[in-house]
Amino acid sequence: MNAPPHSDRGPRRFGWPQRVFSQVLLMQLAIITGVTVLVTGLFLAPLSAQLDDEAMRRALAIAQSTAARPGIAEDLRTTEPSELGPVQSAAERIRRATGAEYVVVMDRRGVRWSHPEADRIGEVVSTDPGDALRGREVMEIDSGTLGRSARGKVPLRDASGSLEVVGAVSVGIEYDSVRARLLGAIPGLLAYAGTALAVGALAAYLISRRLQRQTHDLAFSDISALLTEREAMLHSIREGVLALDGAGRIRLLNDEAQRLLGLGPEAAGRPLEEVLAPGRTVDVLAGRVVGDDLLAVQGSRVLLANRMETDDGGAVVTLRDRTELEHLGRELDSTTGLIDALRAQDHEHANRLHTLLGLLELEMHEDAMEFVTEVVGVHRATAEQVTEKVRDPLLAALLVGKATVAAERGVSLRLAPGTLLPDRVVDPRGLVTVVGNLVDNATDAAAGSEDARIEVGLRAEGRTVELRVRDSGPGIAPERYASIFTEGWSTKDLPAHGKRGLGLPLVRRLAERQGGSVTVSRADGGGAVFTVVLPEALGAAAPTTGGKR
Repeated sequence: MNAPPHSDRGPRRFGWPQRVFSQVLLMQLAIITGVTVLVTGLFLAPLSAQLDDEAMRRALAIAQSTAARPGIAEDLRTTEPSELGPVQSAAERIRRATGAEYVVVMDRRGVRWSHPEADRIGEVVSTDPGDALRGREVMEIDSGTLGRSARGKVPLRDASGSLEVVGAVSVGIEYDSVRARLLGAIPGLLAYAGTALAVGALAAYLISRRLQRQTHDLAFSDISALLTEREAMLHSIREGVLALDGAGRIRLLNDEAQRLLGLGPEAAGRPLEEVLAPGRTVDVLAGRVVGDDLLAVQGSRVLLANRMETDDGGAVVTLRDRTELEHLGRELDSTTGLIDALRAQDHEHANRLHTLLGLLELEMHEDAMEFVTEVVGVHRATAEQVTEKVRDPLLAALLVGKATVAAERGVSLRLAPGTLLPDRVVDPRGLVTVVGNLVDNATDAAAGSEDARIEVGLRAEGRTVELRVRDSGPGIAPERYASIFTEGWSTKDLPAHGKRGLGLPLVRRLAERQGGSVTVSRADGGGAVFTVVLPEALGAAAPTTGGKR
């Protein structure tokens, strides 16, 4: 798809945007605004309580200082309450010096001896002074004749040493001044909150713009539709799709990829090297081998892989099953070789028939009989020799056919001394694949060499089969012993189906699947020797029956 889909989303709610960018931006702004308002409120609530407590403590401190002033208690006992009395004069000096709303000195009856409004001197106070007159200090916010204030009340004790409570001192701080301080702090607090809100809004906008680029300005409904279409497409196509993240973990794999790689859904989220055995397949999938249409062998399957990097450092790999095509290609190679052999045999048979016709026309009947017996006997002897030592019919037929094809290419195929294979092969087709691949490679290597020959040895020991194929070709350099079993490695020209280097990897996989191994070495006198050991290739021997007849 070259452009994002624009589906018909039906009627929209008024004013509510559909794009992911816009919705996320609005939600972030709403969250930031709500958090800012909440934090501001949570800050103001304790600030108000803190200012109230501070005002009450200040009033209490002024009251304590006033009560401790020398002469106040004595003047209270020796004078009368009046506007010009010493108690009123001292209290007013303290009030003006401290900025308190009032400083009231009272006797034990609660009668005022001082007040900012002189006409109230001699009257009983408007609030209960009982706690202070009983010797306790009091802090409170209350309303009196001068309005609401933060108050501190302390007992006034006799200075003669008896510490008798002779009255009380009440100091008030105007509550409007406390409220004014609180209101004065709000503009600064709102300025900080507004700055934080602006910074948060800018950050939300930048994040939303980044999200807009990453989502290609799609709506949520578009993203949902794309995900649904992707799931349907991935699980319906007949190609394997494997996605990896930047760390090499499997991000997703569709049904076909699970089938081709032999994995289950639980492989998602795990590293590639953890779910697949080390080898060329992992190297191709991980990008350590680069190129187009890379071949890999997974189990008995031949896969064609293409890898494309993604912007986040990961990759998407597509896999195609070439197993059947590869088998068809190899059959095409075999058929082509067989046709060439038949064409050569056609010329040879024509020559033999002409020779036989000439002998009959010359009435050399005995010579004609000897010629026919010799020609037929060679092929019969070869077939009888193979079937006598190789009891499995499929494998025997393969060797007879390969011997004929090899002979037409000037290569002699013979069985090694001591060859004997009983008719107890567990997987005849697998063994035929192993032998066929090795003999084909040996024929290609030996063709054109001096005294071209192939020697095939099959030996059974218990349930183990040892296969040895030796050729008279140029051999393989020791430093290439490991690489020849790698998918795609070959020294031959490309065949009609365009791919090489799969025969030996398949041989190794088939051997390892049965718990066996395949090795290569140099033969005495030149050439290569491939040795395959298959521990469980034969079934258990049938018990022999004894007794008299």
